[in-house]
Amino acid sequence: MLYIGSHVSFNKDTQLIGVVETALSNNANTFMFYTGSNQSTLRFPIDKNLTDKAHQIMCENNIEREKCIIHAPFIINLANNSDERKYQFYIDFLKQEIDRCIALGINNLVLHPGSHVSVPKDEALLSVSKGLNEALKEGQNINILIEYMSGKGTEVGSTIDELKTILENVIYKDKVFICLDTCHINDAGYNLNNFDDFLDEFDQKIGIDKIKCIHINDSKNSIGAHKDRHENIGYGTIGFETLINIIYNPRLDNIPKILETPFIEDKSPYKTEIEIIKQKKFIEFK
Repeated sequence: MLYIGSHVSFNKDTQLIGVVETALSNNANTFMFYTGSNQSTLRFPIDKNLTDKAHQIMCENNIEREKCIIHAPFIINLANNSDERKYQFYIDFLKQEIDRCIALGINNLVLHPGSHVSVPKDEALLSVSKGLNEALKEGQNINILIEYMSGKGTEVGSTIDELKTILENVIYKDKVFICLDTCHINDAGYNLNNFDDFLDEFDQKIGIDKIKCIHINDSKNSIGAHKDRHENIGYGTIGFETLINIIYNPRLDNIPKILETPFIEDKSPYKTEIEIIKQKKFIEFK
């Protein structure tokens, strides 16, 4: 089954209800959101009444909670443990985000692994695992989805081998998974025209069953640019047909696909992009 949605906003007044209503207005059957600012620790309390009402709307419209996604804020950096105080702050903030996910009843949390900065990369990868080991607890209903990164700056997690190292060193292996991103994979250096070759390597080293989400984005950049600049579907260097082949790859059936493409003149492109993906036919929309 195709689970297709996009990033949507989460605000104080409507919270999860607003998220669900926006997704439905885009004809989506899944979604992703931040529980607050993606660049700061500012957070407002989760309203249980709004959450319960949202769950009812989801049920009425066949939106499955286990296919929906929350994205952790960008400021969490588990890859750099050079400052113990900051590192512990990131772990503690991740714990808070996990609690918010559980309160919202959405148990998939995408996390950027972070940037090593001055720390050797091998040490940084182990630092990510160590942070996850401290943040997670036995019995929690949560999945952490480590995002495949573009390799911009000193980012870690931009190769299958680096992600494998992180997964191999986590204690709660049943709680840590991977989120792919088509723009990131392209910018990291893989030719997505050969996506099945990528999946073969991923399956051999990690296992396709570890993929819990895929961010679907075209790229403004050439292969291996390490820049991470998303483009609207069909307007970038990856191209519409290649992205359609990825979305409908039978090996990735039932895995939620989430759009994070740019707004066009301050207007959301998601309803149109979801429609052309469903129709498998590109139309110009900008």
